[in-house]
Amino acid sequence: MATTGPKYHPVATGAATETVQQHQEPEDLTLWAGWFCPFTQRAWIALEEKSIPYKYIEVNPYLKDPGFLAISPKGLVPTLTLPDGRPVNDSLIICEYLEDAHPSSSPLLPKDPYERAQARTWIKHINEAVVPAFFRLLQAQPSEQDKQAKALAELNEALRTVCQKVKGPYFFGEEFGLVDVAIAPWAVRDFIVQEYRGFRRDDVPGWGSWAEALESRGSVARTTSEKERYVEFNQTFLKNEGHSMVGKAARSGRAIE
Repeated sequence: MATTGPKYHPVATGAATETVQQHQEPEDLTLWAGWFCPFTQRAWIALEEKSIPYKYIEVNPYLKDPGFLAISPKGLVPTLTLPDGRPVNDSLIICEYLEDAHPSSSPLLPKDPYERAQARTWIKHINEAVVPAFFRLLQAQPSEQDKQAKALAELNEALRTVCQKVKGPYFFGEEFGLVDVAIAPWAVRDFIVQEYRGFRRDDVPGWGSWAEALESRGSVARTTSEKERYVEFNQTFLKNEGHSMVGKAARSGRAIE
């Protein structure tokens, strides 16, 4: 039986509105997306960064539409469908697919094999440490001061670990890459934990300058909606209502992919 899930604005806003409007015509690739979803934004940034033609389709994953479940069995966004209809699921797998299928178009991974391995190592850290800590902090209630303080410390430490490796302005220096793509949606959204959970960019050396560079990157800015809409959507996390698999994973302490 379909469920409605949390109430949220149904379409992208702000700069992302124009980007959506520019990608309504049929193309070989179709991005099935949720404007509100940081994982969707990863795939969306990669498509924009590499200037790959695509069609954008907004999906409410909470409705569990049978047509969408046919290409995304878990009902999760993002999903990328290929010209023959085959789906590619999971944000980072989509990014890697785009890199493999379009290697000469604004490469997101270094040519050097060692640096490519390092990129994947730090993307793994972002997925397994930074992202879960961010959502645990979102869900830690003001009445749970010890839990909130622990979650804040975990996020600061996870960010501090990766920021120590940033060459600036982006992870590997002047070239924007897949490590930057992996963390950029949380740079866009960290204002929420600043306003509601006591997070401060200045408490993590290097995060402020890296986050600012990420936010101002064209591909990131073009896929970003209005701040108030992100706050509205994230009320489910701020209230620890956990409608999504992400919320449930964060509460249980599992890694989020």
